Amino acid sequence: MDIDAAIDTLNKLIETCKDGEYGFRMSADHVKSAQLRTILFECSESCRQGATELQAEVVWLGAKPEHHSSMAGTLHRGWVNLKATLTGNDDKAILEECERAEDAALARYREAIKKALPSDVAAIVERQYEGAKRNHDKVRSLRDLLRSTA
Repeated sequence: MDIDAAIDTLNKLIETCKDGEYGFRMSADHVKSAQLRTILFECSESCRQGATELQAEVVWLGAKPEHHSSMAGTLHRGWVNLKATLTGNDDKAILEECERAEDAALARYREAIKKALPSDVAAIVERQYEGAKRNHDKVRSLRDLLRSTA
């Protein structure tokens, strides 16, 4: 097992978590529904906790953890901000973008799960993948609910 490859994988997942943290928080700032805002803030917090947990694992492996989001995440948040402005902060449109971002996060976690990671680290990645799926499914369900009431 290559420790450098494991560290690289974890740092990419930290970026993914930071993307989710900032993306959900920004989306929460744009939605009209107070209930939806609360749910998106909770998703943001779960992503923040995931990043913190992965950062600790990188330190445990003897390296410096990532602390920032990815360039793609930054660009996506800019797009969400623009789309929110253009759609008048339409909750459904914002949820659609949240789901798109979570699709990307799930893909990154699936890729990481395939890597040879230390068993305790692999267990964390698998658990966090399940959490990302819950966030994704929650966002999709809310989006579907808004679609059906429109």
